[in-house]
Amino acid sequence: MKLKPITVPDNKFLEEIGFYWHTDNNSTPYVASEIIEVTPDEADAYYEAANELYEMYAEAGEYVIENELFHELGIPFNLIDAIKLSWENDVHWHLYGRFDFAGGLDGKPIKLIEFNADTPTALFETSILQWAMLKANGMDESSQFNNLYEALGDNFKRLVMLNDDVEDFSNHYNGWKILFSSVKGNTEEESTVKLLQMIANEAGFNTEFAYIDEVEFSAQEGVFYKGENYEYWFKLIPWEDIAIEESDLAMLLTQIIANQKAIILNPAYTLMFQSKAFMKILWDLYPNHPLLLETSFEPLEGIAQVEKKIFGREGANTIIVDENEKVIEETSGEYGEFPSIFQEYVELPKDSNNQSYQAGVFYAYEGCGLGFRRGGLILDNYSKFVGHRVITN
Repeated sequence: MKLKPITVPDNKFLEEIGFYWHTDNNSTPYVASEIIEVTPDEADAYYEAANELYEMYAEAGEYVIENELFHELGIPFNLIDAIKLSWENDVHWHLYGRFDFAGGLDGKPIKLIEFNADTPTALFETSILQWAMLKANGMDESSQFNNLYEALGDNFKRLVMLNDDVEDFSNHYNGWKILFSSVKGNTEEESTVKLLQMIANEAGFNTEFAYIDEVEFSAQEGVFYKGENYEYWFKLIPWEDIAIEESDLAMLLTQIIANQKAIILNPAYTLMFQSKAFMKILWDLYPNHPLLLETSFEPLEGIAQVEKKIFGREGANTIIVDENEKVIEETSGEYGEFPSIFQEYVELPKDSNNQSYQAGVFYAYEGCGLGFRRGGLILDNYSKFVGHRVITN
């Protein structure tokens, strides 16, 4: 693995471009002062892996719905109807997600760790900050596997076009509006949502921003803010949190979808993909697929493995054990009430300081943006963002 030192722009510059979460709670920089150099072949392999896996997710999603496997995925019962309704109608377009991969560098095979399909983080870092860092260091900012910003713009247009051709968007757009929402008090999430709002504006939509507690919902009329009705609502709040903590809202959103009064982004069916238990379904349907790791609802026999909660985040409530069931690494967290899955353990690429690197590849109609996280054996909320560039020699 090739690391190249860079100078990260100072915090004043980062804040000027809207990046305020540059320092972690332990007062260390969140953005690494190195970038990873990848080859064109490695970049192409990440792209192809994301595309192939999304097709597999779509096929497996149909299998889950046909066979009513929602309980196996840990799907709350009050969102099953919303999942079915959004799956059955193409207007509920999946805007974006992020695949997390082990491998892909130094000849190591790419393996799926999980798919953050509903509310993926690191959008701003991947789409904006990587370009700024290369430019600030006198490098060719286009030497990346990273057209995430443009891909999101095209995918917003596909909310109307529903196909690959977005060139004629202006002739089909009929003034529809998108309301963007995040939770009040979270700067990172608010900046991420406002970045998406800006991209939607540039794509040609009329947009507005409101905190989630300012939005009004009517089963018969749809989604409102300050008396204005919105055909689309983007919310950066996980579907499982809505189901568990806001059951009345889950019911209202289901009714709104059923009555075709608004389209929610990301769609409710992305909760299936978000569940780590979905990777057990994938393994059943595609056993020994080269992009997959063996995954089970029960502990695996005789191999190193990772136990993690189906809706856990940021590495919380995760246990790594070796082939003799000896604990190698363990984290605590707030997701202990969720069921576990057991996934074959594969070592992440490491640098000379024994730091691990996990690739993240965004998907918006196709693979469209690469970035990395760096940390220990279990990547937690103190892991660092590491940019990249594609080199040809």
